[in-house]
Amino acid sequence: MPADQVVTVAGLVPVSQLGVVDAHDHLFLRTPALAGQELGDLDAAIREVREAKATGIGTIVEMTPIGCGRRPDLLRAVSAATGLAVVATTGYHRDAHYPSGHWVNEASVETLAGRVVTDLEVGMHPADWLDPSLPLDPARAGVIKAGASYQRISRTERRRLDAAAIGSRRTGAAILVHSEVGTCGHEIVDLLEGAGVESDRIILAHLDRNPDLELHAEIASRGVTLEYDTIGRIKYRPDSALLDLIEAMVAAGYLERIVLGLDLGRRDYFRSYEGGPGLRSLMASFVPRLRRRIGEAAVETILVANPARAFAIRAADRATMGTG
Repeated sequence: MPADQVVTVAGLVPVSQLGVVDAHDHLFLRTPALAGQELGDLDAAIREVREAKATGIGTIVEMTPIGCGRRPDLLRAVSAATGLAVVATTGYHRDAHYPSGHWVNEASVETLAGRVVTDLEVGMHPADWLDPSLPLDPARAGVIKAGASYQRISRTERRRLDAAAIGSRRTGAAILVHSEVGTCGHEIVDLLEGAGVESDRIILAHLDRNPDLELHAEIASRGVTLEYDTIGRIKYRPDSALLDLIEAMVAAGYLERIVLGLDLGRRDYFRSYEGGPGLRSLMASFVPRLRRRIGEAAVETILVANPARAFAIRAADRATMGTG
């Protein structure tokens, strides 16, 4: 597959057509780690996405992975109803999202990787459990997720990272990794690079929850993409702190290593569920302030050019399946 295309739930899209990308969000989600905060209403998702589109968003990367309430059928419905491009996710989250006895905790690396590759190359399983008798949804995933816990990578998380590495090497898809409170950044990169993943296929999420400029510059210098996504969630820190961080990273020469998302993984965050800040907040509230800090051209790089490069499918090593 040429490197100038992204896999969306509606098929291949040239990167030139993605427009502004929300690089990390959730439209459908169900996990015991966030009990009572489930996202499952199709009409609510459509209303929220329409608001986001009206502010200028062109693409949403929906980062709900296997076992966390992913709904490829509803993602296709949202994309069809709104005209917005939606990139779906395969892969797995950190341990907290899989209760004791969940098949993800017991599966071999080969089984975990096989499921990832199927999602990317053929179609996604419509349910969270592993049942080969279920027909695949025709929508394909376009990115791989993995996760690490706070200050550590557990044994089972390492297995899932190994599976993500196999999936990336086989398909050319990028890997976005949940870093809990922005920790374990170097360790995650070390593990994936040791498993044969190129640095420009690695995206680290949530590093802005640990707004350590020196650390971020070190990780970005390795060729990794940093995804900042706590915009509008003042419980973590004021948006001015993130604006300061982005401005400093740009001044340090790392403009091309930054993408932005919102990661609104709770009902309380959606206007369509009577919460906030809502999917509109990226472009309606945060980006105007960012333009005043770093200028229109730099904002365009962060919102359009960087995610187009980060999520484009690359040439893959077809011989690596079954290793790791």
